[in-house]
Amino acid sequence: MSAYRFCRTDDIGLLVDALNRCWSPYFPDEPPVTPAAFKRSIRDLQVWCSSCMVAFAGSDPIGVLIGAKRPSGTLVHKIAVHPDHRRQGHGRHLLASLGSKLAILGPPRIVAEVPEALAPACALFSASGYVEEGRLTDYVLEWPALSERGNAARVEGFVIPVTVDDLAANGLLGETHPAVCWERSVETLTARKNDITGVAVASDEQIEAYLLYLKDGEMMSLRSFVDDGGSRLRLLLSRVGVATLRFPKVHPEEISRELLDALGFRPASEHRVYAAAARSD
Repeated sequence: MSAYRFCRTDDIGLLVDALNRCWSPYFPDEPPVTPAAFKRSIRDLQVWCSSCMVAFAGSDPIGVLIGAKRPSGTLVHKIAVHPDHRRQGHGRHLLASLGSKLAILGPPRIVAEVPEALAPACALFSASGYVEEGRLTDYVLEWPALSERGNAARVEGFVIPVTVDDLAANGLLGETHPAVCWERSVETLTARKNDITGVAVASDEQIEAYLLYLKDGEMMSLRSFVDDGGSRLRLLLSRVGVATLRFPKVHPEEISRELLDALGFRPASEHRVYAAAARSD
């Protein structure tokens, strides 16, 4: 007989075990989840153990839902059912239980950013009453593509190092920040600021463009405040020093596809954004 329960802060070990038993079979190339990695997700993404659930068959975890919570809403960060227990309603029960809890405690908005390639996961959210409200695109930039576009107009200004705190102090992070995925939101940038490197093009009056990135070449934020055909951004991208740059889950309002194409980025894969209002069934 199956059982379900929400977790507590002292259940990190259980959640790690459930992820490795239920999530990892679908992603064999990913390293096993560790308690340290899970704690980083609490810091970086605001994962809340009280918004996480585990399904059991006896004492064995057979399903897991990982929820992250901010004032704006709750993210279903991960949901998985062990391959031997699929198509038995566990995934829908996990989502319904989370919705019932949030209908009482809030926040009422629930979202999920699901890789389009995971058709069963997309079907689960659709069947559970979630509505697709947007798409996010993963982009990749290989160094030859950037160098081929390197003959841009000369950029006026200075290239300077910049931090997340510098950008916040200049009013460049906050409510006016464009739509972004959960993993690159202002909250995540602030939580991960010690892991993030930044460079900017600055004039005497202002920061005109900036780039925030991780040392492995993952872009965390890319913005220009000058209409220059991408020259300033192209200059900043050339300073990263990594052969392959990744820009994951880009919202179409964050930066245009035309500009990304001009910079040499190519689309690699897509994610569907699902949303629902919490309700008690």
